[in-house]
Amino acid sequence: MGVRATEIRKGQVVELDGQLWVVTEYEHKTPGNLRAIINIKVKSLKTGSTSAMRLGSSDVLEVAYLDRKKAEYLYREAASGNYVYMDTESYEQFELSAEFVGDKMLYVKENTQLEVSFHGTTPVGVVLPPQVVLEVVHTENVVKGNTSGSVKKDAKLETGLVLKVPMHVNVGDMVKVATETGEFQGRATDK
Repeated sequence: MGVRATEIRKGQVVELDGQLWVVTEYEHKTPGNLRAIINIKVKSLKTGSTSAMRLGSSDVLEVAYLDRKKAEYLYREAASGNYVYMDTESYEQFELSAEFVGDKMLYVKENTQLEVSFHGTTPVGVVLPPQVVLEVVHTENVVKGNTSGSVKKDAKLETGLVLKVPMHVNVGDMVKVATETGEFQGRATDK
C-alpha cells in the first residue's frame, strides 16, 4: 500500500528495492516558503544496515503489511544474544536478534506476554505496551538535604534498564516506566 512521505511515522516498516526497512527517525521540515522536506533514517531488517533518505512531500513509499501475534518472551540466548519467544497459540518458538529489537527488551521481563509483528511468516519486531511496571534493584542512597525539589538519581531496574527517578524511590519499589520515552511515570501500587 503506497503512503505519502508526510504520512510515514517512526516505527513503520517500508518496502524499498524488495527489502524491508524500519523507519528509525523521521523529521519534517518546511524551510520558509519552500516546499516541505522529509528526512528519514531507515534500518534494514535483513542486514541491519542503516540509510538516510530525503523525500519530498509528494513522494510515495510502499508500507509493508504486518500481522501481529501474541507471544511470550522466554529468555535471551547466551551464545547468540538473540531473544527467544513462543507463539501463544501454536507454541512454536522463534528468535529475534538484538539488532531487530534494539533497546526495547530493556522494558520486558522474562515470561511476559507481548505482541510481535510478522511480515508473512518472518518475525520483524516487538510491539511494547505504552507503560510497564518494573522493580528497582539498585539506586543511590539519599543525601540529607537533597530530597526536595526536582532532584533525581539513577536507578537500575530488574531488566537492566537505568533511568532517572525522584529521590524518594528506593530499592524494592515498583515503578511505572513509559516505553516510548523511557521516563519514570510514578510508583506502582502492585506487582
